[in-house]
Amino acid sequence: MRIILPGGSGQVGRILARHFHSKGHTVIVFSRSPRATPWRMIMWDGRKPGAWVAELEQADLCINLSGRSVNCRYTTENRQAIEESRVLSTRLLNQVMPSLKQPPRLWVNASTATIYRHAPDRAMDEASGELGGNEPGAPDTWNFSIEVAKRWEEAFFATPTPRTRKIAIRSALTLSPERGGVFDVLLGLVRRSLGGTQGPGTQYVSWIHEADFVKATELLIAREDFSGIINLASPNPLPNREFMRTLRDAWGIRIGLPIPRWMVDIGAFALQTESELVLKSRRVVPGRLLASGFKFQFPDWPGAASELVARWRGSAVAGSEAIV
Repeated sequence: MRIILPGGSGQVGRILARHFHSKGHTVIVFSRSPRATPWRMIMWDGRKPGAWVAELEQADLCINLSGRSVNCRYTTENRQAIEESRVLSTRLLNQVMPSLKQPPRLWVNASTATIYRHAPDRAMDEASGELGGNEPGAPDTWNFSIEVAKRWEEAFFATPTPRTRKIAIRSALTLSPERGGVFDVLLGLVRRSLGGTQGPGTQYVSWIHEADFVKATELLIAREDFSGIINLASPNPLPNREFMRTLRDAWGIRIGLPIPRWMVDIGAFALQTESELVLKSRRVVPGRLLASGFKFQFPDWPGAASELVARWRGSAVAGSEAIV
């Protein structure tokens, strides 16, 4: 296959690019800062057409992952960059697709599980999940994230593409042992004995192992009957308290300093990020994947955590040996 990954230079993009490249597919990444990789990278700014348009011609698949990282403070400038990087790039692709003689047969666009409301009470699937927005007591930052997610999906589905099937993936935290990723950050807290309960601990964590993210993506490609909204998440989200305890067990450490909400807020400010990433309850389940018979390789967090820790340790050892 010929696979195009706009915005594919981030963690999830690298996971997909490595997988498809290893399978012998032609992978082309559109990026604002191209660099040397085993696959081709082409410059694009996500705002206007350029030489990259020709690369979409006769492509089999487009997976748009464009979006400025939300791991930042939600200042006015950052809010604008977060929204525009998602909405404008999606609108641009909708503008370009009709001009192609042979457009991709499938266009998968990133979205986020954050679009659902704060959900400590029940699971949210595609059919019965409740979108968030202006819930009583919800911080302004939570409402901002939800509104961006809504505008992102609206921009994606606003323009019909009769020759291209469309899927928006509402992804949970995608976990891999890669340095700098979400799992690396969480494990870093555990390694420093700071991996205790964060906030109340009752808020749910939705997650998906990278192997299942890739496997699910392969299913979406193969199943022509799939279109619209798809949740990409493990079928077993769990409360933060259990999530962190399991990660401590996987690492082999009993002590984890609990971090009350006020400390989470202070820590987020110090790290120039937002406490929403830890405190909002995301209880998302993959209803459509499960209904299709999809079998997760890592459906439960204990098995996933153990596997990720083992690979993290292996890569750390390999890195040390390379330095020596």
